[in-house]
Amino acid sequence: MPICPECESALDFDEEEVEEGDVVVCDECGTEFEIVATDPLELSKVEEDYEDEDEEVEEEDEE
Repeated sequence: MPICPECESALDFDEEEVEEGDVVVCDECGTEFEIVATDPLELSKVEEDYEDEDEEVEEEDEE
């Protein structure tokens, strides 16, 4: 089972069922991580404004 790089708790997801680009959340500390690679598993902490950037792009597309 994968371990959270922030708080070292077990992350509750199956390594076999995730793909690059998926986002997982640590149940203990709430930190979001993007799956950067699956073999070997590599996580990258999602920055706080990650979702805001996606929303801005969607709003620009609608105009």
